[in-house]
Amino acid sequence: MQAKLSAVALSVIAAFALSACGKKEEPAPVAAPAAPISKPEVVVKLGHVAPMTGPQAHLGKDNESGAVLAIEELNAQGLEIGGAKVKFELLSEDDQADPKQGTIVAQKLVDAKVNGVVGHLNSGTTIPASKLYFDAGMPQVSPSATNPKYTQQGFNTAFRVMANDIQQGKILGEFAAKQGAKSVAIIDDRTAYGQGLADEFRKAAEAAGIKVVANEYTNDKATDFKAILTKIKSKKADLVFYGGMDAQGGPMVKQMKDLGIKAKFLGGDGVCTPEFMKLGGPAADGEYCSLPGMPLEQLAKGPAFKQKFNAKFGYEIQLYAPNVYDAVMVIADSMKRADSIEAAKYLPEIAKTNMEGVSGKIEFDQFGDLKGGAITVYQYQGGKLNYVETLGGSPVAAAVAEVKEAAQAVAGAAGAVGADAVKAGAEAVKAGAEAVKGAADAAKAAAEKK
Repeated sequence: MQAKLSAVALSVIAAFALSACGKKEEPAPVAAPAAPISKPEVVVKLGHVAPMTGPQAHLGKDNESGAVLAIEELNAQGLEIGGAKVKFELLSEDDQADPKQGTIVAQKLVDAKVNGVVGHLNSGTTIPASKLYFDAGMPQVSPSATNPKYTQQGFNTAFRVMANDIQQGKILGEFAAKQGAKSVAIIDDRTAYGQGLADEFRKAAEAAGIKVVANEYTNDKATDFKAILTKIKSKKADLVFYGGMDAQGGPMVKQMKDLGIKAKFLGGDGVCTPEFMKLGGPAADGEYCSLPGMPLEQLAKGPAFKQKFNAKFGYEIQLYAPNVYDAVMVIADSMKRADSIEAAKYLPEIAKTNMEGVSGKIEFDQFGDLKGGAITVYQYQGGKLNYVETLGGSPVAAAVAEVKEAAQAVAGAAGAVGADAVKAGAEAVKAGAEAVKGAADAAKAAAEKK
């Protein structure tokens, strides 16, 4: 019996063994590759402040558009700072060009703990707001506040990417003398910008031998200037200089013509806009204004920026959009060099900025002012701003402008009077090229000496 059971057991075991031998062995499962560890993403909040309502809203919108374009381009680059992916966001505030409102929105941005501020547009709002940013250790780069006081307060957080009123006023005073003006009536809107520019112009005009025959004042909300213009008419000035913005400058030049005032009109960057021409109408034709920097058409990155801006927003650049774009890029570039988005860490890098912006070369002096700020004079003709000349700035920039003007002269000569004029134009180009070389050699020698 036992032997029989053993035989049965052996048969069962053999069957199982045969079954196991005949079964196909399944391969061990392959482990799935580990998912890549995604890098953290941090949000960089940049504040932007300008008048988005009121008479200067068109300028505020223009500034905001410049910032939007810069933010979009930075995000498309997929930047990594401090080991994290960076996403830039714009927090835009409206200060209504009012100093009181300017401090209110500045405190709002401080409370929001933004990483930096681009703005404000007006000197009158920028200066009081700058104290709040300084107290918070928050970097501030203004694209357009030109009053010297902004950077003379000793705040290491304050920078600007355009020439100030000392530079601009001096150039305008010298330009007025070159135009043959012997007497001038000066009007300003009593804002930090308008008064500051008018004061600097007055110093330069008097130094050039021009007699100031009238000083009149208005405000940045006025539209009727007939009373002060009537006073000025009796002075028979050769020139009327206005320190203020286009919302007042346009109607002013129109009323000058209505009153039969024959004096030429000259203003700063605040009236160098399409809106000035729109408000002034035919009366604006032949008048002059100035803009800090060189024309976009003469700058390496200018034409491409203008094309991108117009394509995206569907309107022409009003005034400061290129400078706002550059202000955003200055902050981003400083963050990359510091490898940090923390204000305390990247703020020192802003002072070391050395970059080619849309508006030109950007370097800061010990006060936070733009080094070598050039000023360009324009004349309104046929509803357009026509280039007259670029003054000031670095020797190299001035020489480059000279070469470009000479090259244009060659082209014009070729079409007009033939070989002799072309030869003369070519000699002008050669002289301009030698000026560039001389300026570059001088700059090199200065650097080596330093």
